[in-house]
Amino acid sequence: MDIYERQVRVEAPLSEVWKFHATGDGLVALTPDWMNIRIEAERGPDGEPNPEELTAGSVVESSIKPFGVPPRQQWVSNIVAREEGEDEAMFRDVMAEGPFPHWEHTHTFRALSDRETLVHDHVEFELPGGPLGRALGPFGCLGMEPMFRYRHQQTKELLEG
Repeated sequence: MDIYERQVRVEAPLSEVWKFHATGDGLVALTPDWMNIRIEAERGPDGEPNPEELTAGSVVESSIKPFGVPPRQQWVSNIVAREEGEDEAMFRDVMAEGPFPHWEHTHTFRALSDRETLVHDHVEFELPGGPLGRALGPFGCLGMEPMFRYRHQQTKELLEG
């Protein structure tokens, strides 16, 4: 399994950063336009459509069409963990269906002060392509860097100020 990590400091309270990341709207806002993401459906743990907050047991069905190249790729994420404390919060999503044989993304948020939050992304992944994909795995991080750089820039832009 390969690992990609990135973090950013955001001048916003933990509660605001956490709330922003708790919905499908947050996902769309943090995904670059060139990915052409579309949320197809969101369900809470009880099957309720369009929950106000994605909690453990929630499912997000989306599709992407990178650079407009067809066909659209389905991406189904299960929220498998979600914990919130006074100074730290986290959630983990696991890809149930999509382009990667394995994708597990842990989002961690830690209050550095009343007005500053550290956002940390930890992704464990496996590229498609069997043995060739596994051999190229370390290069997968190069492809993720622009995506997560954009996510972190957007987080700062949308929440600071």
